Amino acid sequence: MHLAVYLPLLLPLLAPLGARPVAERCDPRLGTWLLTGSALVLGAASTLCLGLLAVAGLVRVPWLASLGHWAPLAAHDDPTALSVSLAAGLLLGGATLTAVRFLFRRVRTLAAAALDAACMPARDGLVVVEDAAPDAFALPGLPGLPGRVVVSTGMLDTLDADEHRILMAHERAHLTAHHYAFVATAQLGAAANPLLRPLAAAVTYTIERWADENAAAATGDRRKVARAVGKAALASRHRRGRTPGGALGFLGRLPLLPGRHRRAHATPGPVPRRVAALLAPPQGLRPLLTAATLAVPAAALLAAAEATLDLHRLLESIGIR
Repeated sequence: MHLAVYLPLLLPLLAPLGARPVAERCDPRLGTWLLTGSALVLGAASTLCLGLLAVAGLVRVPWLASLGHWAPLAAHDDPTALSVSLAAGLLLGGATLTAVRFLFRRVRTLAAAALDAACMPARDGLVVVEDAAPDAFALPGLPGLPGRVVVSTGMLDTLDADEHRILMAHERAHLTAHHYAFVATAQLGAAANPLLRPLAAAVTYTIERWADENAAAATGDRRKVARAVGKAALASRHRRGRTPGGALGFLGRLPLLPGRHRRAHATPGPVPRRVAALLAPPQGLRPLLTAATLAVPAAALLAAAEATLDLHRLLESIGIR
């Protein structure tokens, strides 16, 4: 197999370098799409290439090759070492298990959130709960089960009437734009390839920026939105893990990722960065940054396609006995 099979395994190393510039400099809607798509494509491409390397190693074993009616590959020229194929097989098994486990848990969490939302008595999609602790979040719905915006009385007491409208515009943006789907998709890519965790973490920030910009467009005053976010953050600085699983809170949330990242779930998002972005002019499309970002998953797709074709040719070359 050609060395192209290794490119999708190396490109995720660029994730920490690209996540922050895209999240900070691009329009948040565009940034969310770019980061989510990159996480999904890079995760899928790297997993596919691990599978290709594993298959290339399996056909080196005579008795396994006989099951597929191939001549053993050991007699043919191929740069893929058996040890590399074995390592790829182990990594593939771990990536598949982690991704399937995450997907199962995430679907269960979102379904539970949708059922909770459907059971809550609401007026115009708003649920007010008696709780002195300031909190607000959006519970996603499913087809036939509308989502809900849940706000505590403590949060309503903290904000004034204009800030109530900002809060509602922000949370409804999460529901109408299906931000939970972007978060889940990016986290699925990161579950398959841990190197992509910076992309998934960046998506949890860009969706909040996206909702902030929607609130600013709805109210026509970016400074008021910045003030509402900062004011809510100060009032909620002692909040501890009140946002349910599957919900998107006004003050942000950290990704539900395997391992040690799970411990940071209760930590508020990067509110000062959101406030600073709202006090600055809106971000543009950034054509050069967009093109550079798109080039990375595109290269991974092309390399994965080339590697797949190469394996096909390799199996054809050893022939069916």
